[in-house]
Amino acid sequence: MSLQLFDTATREQREFVPRVSGKVGMYICGLTTQGAPHIGHIRFAVAFDVLRRWLETGHDYDVTLIRNVTDIDDKVLRKAAESGEDWFALTYRNERLTSQALDALGVKPATYEPRATGHVPDMITLMETLVEKGHAYPAPDDSGDVYFDVRSWPEYGSLSHQSIDDMVAAEDADPRGKRDPRDFALWKGRKADEPLSASWPTPFGVGRPGWHLECSAMARRWLGDEFDIHGGGIDLRFPHHENEQAQSRAAGLGFARYWLHNAWVTVRGEKMGKSLGNALEVRELLKFTRPIVLRYYLTAAHYRSTIEYHPGSLDEAAAAVDRIEGFLERAARRGEIARPADGPSARALMPAEFVESMDDDLGVSGALAVIHETVRAGNVALDEDDDETALAAAASVVAMTEVLGVNPLAPHWGASRDSTGSTAEAALDALVRARLEERQAARQERDFERADAIRDELAAVGIAITDTPSGAEWSLVRTNGSGGPSGRTDEEG
Repeated sequence: MSLQLFDTATREQREFVPRVSGKVGMYICGLTTQGAPHIGHIRFAVAFDVLRRWLETGHDYDVTLIRNVTDIDDKVLRKAAESGEDWFALTYRNERLTSQALDALGVKPATYEPRATGHVPDMITLMETLVEKGHAYPAPDDSGDVYFDVRSWPEYGSLSHQSIDDMVAAEDADPRGKRDPRDFALWKGRKADEPLSASWPTPFGVGRPGWHLECSAMARRWLGDEFDIHGGGIDLRFPHHENEQAQSRAAGLGFARYWLHNAWVTVRGEKMGKSLGNALEVRELLKFTRPIVLRYYLTAAHYRSTIEYHPGSLDEAAAAVDRIEGFLERAARRGEIARPADGPSARALMPAEFVESMDDDLGVSGALAVIHETVRAGNVALDEDDDETALAAAASVVAMTEVLGVNPLAPHWGASRDSTGSTAEAALDALVRARLEERQAARQERDFERADAIRDELAAVGIAITDTPSGAEWSLVRTNGSGGPSGRTDEEG
């Protein structure tokens, strides 16, 4: 089956065919850096990171990913004024926090990450084109505002599937100079209380760009007049993406061929956001949650499904990661696990069911089911001392989890198998094995109190014991809320 993606514009799943064979250009709306990122902010980056990985590994595409930084807009200036700091200092600080959060969760770096403030000349050029074509006009009061005339573009509303007459007024600028209250601002004339550093000269007056104009100009600069995929959160579909599409196509650009939108992270049924007081900042969550667990949690739901966060919601993700890690740790003691390169060699290791799920609009739920079934089968093979089958299963698990960004053996998670790490694990294995032999001897002598004491001693230092038909196996207990070793005693069986 070819790759199928749900296109918001057509409201249907479409076969993905890139504009240029073998290459994909993708633009995703990054964050407005007004504050530290929470998991609701970061979900979009994780969702589109999975798409990018599947395009690269599953289909061998060369992906150019542009993820912008909105470092100037109304919210940034308002937050800076409230905190009493320069707007550019505030936005740069939060940009760094965002980059740290994305890196912590294993999101691959964008091909390029442009800032809005670095593309003002591109915005002015696009705005002048729209004015020349009769799709935009300067405010008649010489305020410096420039508006897009929504009624001049008959297709306005096609992305969000609504009629102009049913739309609410655009609230992004003072309506005093608008021909229609739904017209949106391409450019905002400088206000007396705004810093001089937040304004640029144009033929229409001094001011700063409107949010929608920023993304159209940046996408065009780095991906050309037409590109393959535009993505972002579902809340951006209107008005932001609707406005982007209208102004770009009105200017004569092909713009995005496919539109993809991810759903929200909610708390008590409400969209997560600082205004609701329910924001969960990534840096705070990572104080008690392993990064790979938080990444798994944000990846496990289909990108178009809402994730409802609640206390304890990370526990299931932690347990799932533990199962995968435990199997790979066991398998690694039986031999070397193959680490395929990206592309066709990696895909060859993936079960057909995994590939089918991923090609079906990134069906991660089905893909994870295949991963866990492969883990189960691999553990059975280890129990039966079938090392060849177990190591093949482990290689498959590594290839599949790498696509989802949750491969426990990836160097990003601190699991690189360098000589020092391998030596340390071998030494630990030898010490634990000696204790397990003592425990087995105690059990054979029916000294269950001594056997339990050895189990407890190992548990106290973070080592869990699992009895299998082929003998006891050990694994490290993760400190992420996933639980500790079994409370079952040796006397109980």
